[in-house]
Amino acid sequence: MTEWLTRDEALERLNVRPQTLYAYVSRGRIGMKPDGADPRRSQYRADDIAALATRRDRGRSPQAIAESAIAWGEPAIPTSISTVLHGRLIYRGKDAVELSATATLEETAGLLWASDRPVSFASLTSSAARQSGTPTAFARLSALAAEGWSSLGRRPAMLQQDGAAATSALATALGASPGHEPVHIRLAQGWSVEAPGADLIRKALVLLADHELNASTFAARVAASTGAPVAACLLAGLATLTGPRHGGAGAAAITLVEDAERLGPDEAIARWLAHDRPLPSFGHPLYPEGDPRAQALLPDLEIDDGIVHLRDAVFAMTGLHPNIDFALAAMTRSLSLPADAPFRLFALGRSVGWTAHAVEQVTSNRPIRPRARYDGPISAG
Repeated sequence: MTEWLTRDEALERLNVRPQTLYAYVSRGRIGMKPDGADPRRSQYRADDIAALATRRDRGRSPQAIAESAIAWGEPAIPTSISTVLHGRLIYRGKDAVELSATATLEETAGLLWASDRPVSFASLTSSAARQSGTPTAFARLSALAAEGWSSLGRRPAMLQQDGAAATSALATALGASPGHEPVHIRLAQGWSVEAPGADLIRKALVLLADHELNASTFAARVAASTGAPVAACLLAGLATLTGPRHGGAGAAAITLVEDAERLGPDEAIARWLAHDRPLPSFGHPLYPEGDPRAQALLPDLEIDDGIVHLRDAVFAMTGLHPNIDFALAAMTRSLSLPADAPFRLFALGRSVGWTAHAVEQVTSNRPIRPRARYDGPISAG
């Protein structure tokens, strides 16, 4: 549960004057709510205060600031696309969970791209002439990247068209049937999933569309800062997504579920932890009280006993909540999707965010070129 502090406790931990505390609140850096026991008083979010205190303790040297931005630290790149704020995922001011109740991926792209026209991922690629899967996705994006125009000096609307074409190619490469229907319907057709399952796919794609400055999005922005074609930016994102600490977490979650069914949840969890392996699909640094994306998906799924027993055992042993990777693993089993469906859903949904960030990076006209802090030897003379 979130811890809340009184005004005096907050002032003591921060060692600031009341005016400074109120300034932090007005800027959205510290959450505040009325005190339930006395509505005339306020309480302040302890996590926000701890984060501010940590930043101050690091000092303001350029080296300390730069190092703190690398891993879950200080915000490093300005964006108006998405953020995580007090446990909520926000897409351009809209709650992503609320949006996922009805929106399609195409509508979400229109929002994240700030497009002034409807977005379509239609594709008439012949199903007889295509294969689907990760290798095909890389091949399609590589071909588009090789043929693409530089993103520099072009209007955002033209870059968005490139992004839509790349996402359309990615969709068919990952298993969507050809057609003009929304991409979640075509993906369900390609995977032989009925209408209720198609709606779950829609919801998952919307929830996966963006997640602030994650590793694959950062890679896409770095590529965009060089003027690379939009398809090349998506290719950079896709390559980064293949890592087991990012898009590969869904496959690891399925492995953990299978271990739990074979060994029993307690034994499986103990073995993972004994080998100093973090439990895949549980916990998230940005969501200490639980990933809202998982909380939005899981109630709509018919979860089998293996998934339920694992979820309950992990919480009992670690206090960790399931995250979006767990929900994708549960969805894969519930709908009998392809084994690598978590990765495919992640790649397709996140291509919308990669495009949004690529366009924003190009139009900002700012290079991304950090310096390294060298700690190796230097030869004499």
